Amino acid sequence: MKSLRRMALATLTLAYALIVFGAIVRISGSGMGCGDHWPRCFGSWFPPLDQPTLVIEWTHRLLAAITVAMVVGLVLLAYLKRREPGVSGRRGVMGAAILAGALVVLQALLGMVTVRMGNTPWATVAHLLNGAFLLAALATTALRAGGLGGASTLGTLPTRTRAARGSAAAAAIALVTVLFGGLTAKIPGANSACEGFPLCRGTILPAPAQHIQFTHRVLAFLLFLHVLGLMIGFAKRRESLVVVRTVRIAFALILVQIVIAAGMVEMHLPPIMRSLHQADGIAIWLTLFALAWLSRFPNAHGTRESATGRAPTQPLAASVAR
Repeated sequence: MKSLRRMALATLTLAYALIVFGAIVRISGSGMGCGDHWPRCFGSWFPPLDQPTLVIEWTHRLLAAITVAMVVGLVLLAYLKRREPGVSGRRGVMGAAILAGALVVLQALLGMVTVRMGNTPWATVAHLLNGAFLLAALATTALRAGGLGGASTLGTLPTRTRAARGSAAAAAIALVTVLFGGLTAKIPGANSACEGFPLCRGTILPAPAQHIQFTHRVLAFLLFLHVLGLMIGFAKRRESLVVVRTVRIAFALILVQIVIAAGMVEMHLPPIMRSLHQADGIAIWLTLFALAWLSRFPNAHGTRESATGRAPTQPLAASVAR
């Protein structure tokens, strides 16, 4: 299981870097850096790297190819270790790894569609959405293998609690916020439609042309308040240590994101700040997804109170024995 955990974490890290680099492609206007050719770049596997947009797009495709290879390697490793405890079965590592394999193939196909459609906003957002799903599948693989705090959940069964529902809602809000951020960056004029921060040109009710970015901001502030409420509630209900730590990390990332967003707007959208904004947004989504996954399980000692404030009525081992 240790080798699977390391492989899953390495693949997850690479996939995260790939999605962040995809944002750099979008921000720099390099999406058509290889023309409408796919998977080759202007008909060549190794084109002359004489244009910045070509270099950025070609590097993105190279990272994508390495990520595909890593995911395939992860699936094969899970298959080879399928007889080990926790690898096969309904909640095993192999199922999540296979899902990641399917999603990485779909991601490559969506990349082709995006290029062939001339990098349209909706194709780009679909590409980003599937990338987020790919990260979720890889994170699930790592969690089931004991990584990202998942070691405390091994041997336990998931439960449906208020904490789990609240965390899932936070992850959903984060994902929609990221997608609206992608639309804001891609639709012409949307990224500069709301001057000033936190209001949109000094008003709460923006003009129609500003709705996309303003909706992105509203979602971001809703996420801030929701995660703040989760953090306070988890501390009061004595949730497991790994859950409390994860929600604190998520809240810290959201605070950093607010600072980045404010600086980005006030500095008139410099590319480096926009790239950091995307990187931190994806990190928030990934952290909240892990939180949603972890909050479904009792802690390793079986002493966590439920989100309803009632302690478990019987040990997990007894319920399994039944």
